[in-house]
Amino acid sequence: QVQLVESGGGLVQAGGSLRLSCAASGIYFRIATMGWYRQAPGKERELFATISWRGTTNYADSVKGRFTISTDNAKNTVYLQMNSLKPEDTAVYYCNAEYMTRNYWGQGTQVTVSS
Repeated sequence: QVQLVESGGGLVQAGGSLRLSCAASGIYFRIATMGWYRQAPGKERELFATISWRGTTNYADSVKGRFTISTDNAKNTVYLQMNSLKPEDTAVYYCNAEYMTRNYWGQGTQVTVSS
């Protein structure tokens, strides 16, 4: 059974930092493509950061230069370091794994950035 469990969300002031974690189980982590999505109130869920099994990263323009996605294969965990946070980053953040032609989701963690 595949499980993705996020942690690390919370409330932070604008300009601050947070690090999200997503612990994966039930998948061979080294061949999965991991990604972070977010969904703000009234908006669609958007993909903004991915990391392939080769370690190739991609970011949406809205977070490029501020957010960093990384993995620890020994811990089957993907991280999202978020710096210089803005109020518009407020959303529920979801971890995603593309694995063996299927998509798996975590339960989401709330990130709120106050101005």
